[in-house]
Amino acid sequence: MFNNKLFKIVNPIWYFNQNNDDKPNYWIDYKKLGFKNKDLFDQNCKYQSKIFKKYDIAFQLWHKGLIDIKGLCLISHKYPITLSLYDQYLFIRRMYNSKWIYYAIFIRILTFQFSYNDIRAIVSTKNVKKIDLNNSFYKYVHYKSYLSQLIELKPLVSIIIPTLNRYSVLDNALKDLENQKFKNFEVLIIDQSNPFEPKFYNNYNLKINLFYQKKRGLWNARNNAIRKSKSDLILFFDDDSRVSSTWINEHLKCIDYFNADISSGVSISKIGAPIPIHYEHFRWSDQLDTGNVLIKRKVFKKCGLFDLQFEGMRMGDGEFGLRAYLSGFKNINNPKAKRIHLKTEIGGLREMGSWDGMRPKNWLYPRPIPSVLYFYRRYWGSKSTILYLLQTLPISLSSYKLKGTKIGYIISLLLLILFFPFLLLQVLRSWTISNKMLKKGQLIEDL
Repeated sequence: MFNNKLFKIVNPIWYFNQNNDDKPNYWIDYKKLGFKNKDLFDQNCKYQSKIFKKYDIAFQLWHKGLIDIKGLCLISHKYPITLSLYDQYLFIRRMYNSKWIYYAIFIRILTFQFSYNDIRAIVSTKNVKKIDLNNSFYKYVHYKSYLSQLIELKPLVSIIIPTLNRYSVLDNALKDLENQKFKNFEVLIIDQSNPFEPKFYNNYNLKINLFYQKKRGLWNARNNAIRKSKSDLILFFDDDSRVSSTWINEHLKCIDYFNADISSGVSISKIGAPIPIHYEHFRWSDQLDTGNVLIKRKVFKKCGLFDLQFEGMRMGDGEFGLRAYLSGFKNINNPKAKRIHLKTEIGGLREMGSWDGMRPKNWLYPRPIPSVLYFYRRYWGSKSTILYLLQTLPISLSSYKLKGTKIGYIISLLLLILFFPFLLLQVLRSWTISNKMLKKGQLIEDL
């Protein structure tokens, strides 16, 4: 909609940066809102583009959790509107911490784009204060008392759990499923453990469909389970997780209330980064986590299954989430369907070599995981991917347990200074592998 180069510097990788003009509109026109909702946003902005003021407030409302209210959508424009540098710097100052202005200046200088007009815009907007996007969330006051007809119909739900050498933690996950208030579900377990212990599953009062997969592969396991599932509602669950007794109910209630196609439950990690504030309210989701998400079968029928290029690596769920978004499916961040992610140090993808997309378990491995570069380069291009690396790589070198902490950032920056040549070789190696993946293309099978 808008040609906002500075925003793409600050936030280079984001679902909602993707062109989706022919699909449902996610931006709300504040002029169509009732008076009681006007306290949700700050409209004290003086953009040179009158149209962009509407986008500024629509961006606020997106973060505040205002979802798909009929007749309130902002009219999209067929061709991108070029914004002045003044409007772009004003937007960054309003939406982001001041450090991002300096970062944008750094990138503009580095790419030989910085000019006198940048200086004028920076000076003209210097007194603009950041607004608070993490306050006054939209409240769905009728949600608590909402009686879901979908839950009353008691549809079959297919719960898919891949597992690899994690019987000790899988035990608690299955016990949590036994305690679910919603009872009409099947559990499809794709066990890749060595040694394989089929008798382990005799201990649970669950309808378990057990499949042994000798060749290890997370995304192939999920694809096979989707094919074998009997339900139109597919719920993905990780083996190292704990959930409450209302977990299934909350997923069903969310897709019913919002008429959604995907309910993205939130995952609260026992170790690692602090819990994001936006996990506490409903909003459009800009991610998909196969450790805790309910997806309607029709999404797979239209989009295909998980891309097998991600096998043995990460971000296969994120890539599928973007495909679903581009296909116009509604994905809701669901704070009511929480899981505790134990981040077990053994088994699963840990055995395949990574803590997350930026942290391989061995310093001799590529960094980031090549699938991350494959995903980002495919959809956002190499320039945006390089910007993403400039933001994330310098702060991702410390232990996973220090992720998101100040001490973790300090340690990461020290390691960056000490081992920069070696880290550059890691990145180049990952980039080379992603080149081969891009050349090979997607490996997406139909359902």
